[in-house]
Amino acid sequence: MKFFTINSKTDLINAVDELGFLPFFANSIEGFSIEEHITRDCWYNSDNGVWSAWEWKGPVIRETGCAYGKFFEKKACYISSKWFPDFANYRRDGYDFDARYDDGLANYRDKTLFELIDGNAPIVSKQLKKLGNYKKGGNKGFDSIVTRLQSQCYVIISDFVYMKDKYGRPYGWGVAEYSTPEKFMGEEFTDKVYSKSPQESYERLLEHFCRLFPDEDLKKLKKILG
Repeated sequence: MKFFTINSKTDLINAVDELGFLPFFANSIEGFSIEEHITRDCWYNSDNGVWSAWEWKGPVIRETGCAYGKFFEKKACYISSKWFPDFANYRRDGYDFDARYDDGLANYRDKTLFELIDGNAPIVSKQLKKLGNYKKGGNKGFDSIVTRLQSQCYVIISDFVYMKDKYGRPYGWGVAEYSTPEKFMGEEFTDKVYSKSPQESYERLLEHFCRLFPDEDLKKLKKILG
């Protein structure tokens, strides 16, 4: 992969736009992450306790319209709006969610959570868990289901929302807000996602990854694509 350094939010936005795919954390492909290319102070500045890369998540999503979610090895990744329709088409194998469920390729628990997100998007995780009764003594498996729906590209994280205290001041970590690509990206996604066969999308993806990682083992590239 071409060497680059992330020293600002603008650098991160440019990297997502140029590469098309950029995981947050190190993974099985060496050099394929923000973690491996960001300056130390932008990862975590110990002087003021600021985790810049985390603070940038919501703004990067909002400003670029990219997809964000657990797409590779159950780890978070940015995917540009240019490449996400092909990626979703391949991961979905050409199915919209209803067709996947009707063909017995998705279970009822996945259908329940997907429909809650689709019907209430955008919705923050705390509200979603409350709405779906995902709590002790209630429904189980929220994390595993929502991760699977992201991996299949039916659900994405559309923003990170900060809780506010009684004075209206934000605090803590940003809370994930969920949506569907259809709701978040609109026609830019829906007009393209099924315009090719899943195999055609896969071939485009693999060719792109081979350009990004010309020296990487082909089997590893195929594995990370899923």
